[in-house]
Amino acid sequence: MMFLARRVGLIIPTVILVSLVVFLMIRAIPGDPVMLILGEGASKATIEAVRAQLGLDRPLPVQYILWIGQVLKGNLGHSLVTHEAVLPLIWDRFTLTALLILIAVAIASVIAVLAGLFAAWRQNSIWDLSIVILATLGLSLPSFWVGMLLLLVFGIWLGWLPIVGYVGFGEDPARAWQYLVLPVLALVFVEVGVLTRMARASTIEVLRLEYITHARAKGLSERRVLLRHALPNAFGPTWTLIGMVVGTLLGGSAVVETVFTLPGLGRLLVESIAARDYPVIQGCLLFIALTYVLLNLVVDLLYPLFDPRTAER
Repeated sequence: MMFLARRVGLIIPTVILVSLVVFLMIRAIPGDPVMLILGEGASKATIEAVRAQLGLDRPLPVQYILWIGQVLKGNLGHSLVTHEAVLPLIWDRFTLTALLILIAVAIASVIAVLAGLFAAWRQNSIWDLSIVILATLGLSLPSFWVGMLLLLVFGIWLGWLPIVGYVGFGEDPARAWQYLVLPVLALVFVEVGVLTRMARASTIEVLRLEYITHARAKGLSERRVLLRHALPNAFGPTWTLIGMVVGTLLGGSAVVETVFTLPGLGRLLVESIAARDYPVIQGCLLFIALTYVLLNLVVDLLYPLFDPRTAER
């Protein structure tokens, strides 16, 4: 219970700090949102009136308090470009990004855990070396390059999968899945490397412990030792890294979504930055940061399942 209270208690100052950083970052962006709305030919009186309407004529602390008050009510403002409410716009884009990331990370995690476990078991063998080389290669290649290569091979040369546009699940579910295959493969290829290296390192550390030697001395098969005794204890650090990968991809998926023209949250953020759509930029950054904080909270709360000693601290 104390473990839960400590973790939940830490999230409050973290959320406050995140909101403050996002607020100041937006105010530091060059350009004037009022001039973006009105254009260069607006009169000074009109500019001042709109500035007062948006609250930009007030001191920064007052602007922050007013903004936080609206955020707590679920109001992130309206887009300067499309005039849509920001929160529904973000949520609509987030559903696609979340689906893309969760599928990719789930596949990458399964591959990485099995590959890391096998590499640790056959440490210093040709299999171990091959897995480490492939994992390092995955870490070294940028996601946009992998995405473009997949488009070239499977979209243009072979013609198996679509390369431009997107069809929603409400229109054609089968076609929508086809548009997700290549982006998922790109993310899996990039993220499986770091997860494999972590799974291998943590498994090697566990295999050196005395209880593993004791299990082998009792005559247990190597498969049982690995899956029943080594894997549960070695999975804890990998689980923490999985949570970090999911949170990082919320903002980092913009590259893949842009390459594959997917209307996700990352692409919305890129488009909003290009258009100087400050309410959408601010809303996207706050949403991504808060989601990252909540994901790490969930990871921390589930960690005692893999290492019961954590809950006792």
